[in-house]
Amino acid sequence: MKKILAMVPAMLFAFAITAQPPKIDAKRGMTFGEKITADGSITASELAATVTTKEPKEVKVTGEVTEVCKMEGCWIRMKTDKGTMLIKMKDHAFLVPLSLNGKTVVVSGVATFKETSVEMLRHYAEDAGKSKEEIAAITESKKEITMQAKGILVL
Repeated sequence: MKKILAMVPAMLFAFAITAQPPKIDAKRGMTFGEKITADGSITASELAATVTTKEPKEVKVTGEVTEVCKMEGCWIRMKTDKGTMLIKMKDHAFLVPLSLNGKTVVVSGVATFKETSVEMLRHYAEDAGKSKEEIAAITESKKEITMQAKGILVL
């Protein structure tokens, strides 16, 4: 039993070391997660205008990636007319490369409008590589669109 308990921290450490964004160049036509197409997608700004409640909505949205999680590649931010929206990879089933930043993508998944706590906003800022001052400046929660992505297609 002691050997098993001693292995747990070692396994967690090994997982933490290997949990990094893929080191590849995101090129046109590449997909991450489920294979998807651009058919039937709406723009991120159109989504921002229609998703105003906590009611989950299955969507396919096109937009420009403005930020990628630098720790694991487990979330991205997409530009909208109202700022940005947060897109997380459903169940951490897949990760995206840092090279996705600045690219136009199609994301398929479930969107909701919710309030993100100060603690989570600070966590995302830390994952994005923000300075301690920038993280400390986050003092209010934020109402925003979030998505659980099932698949991402690079355009």
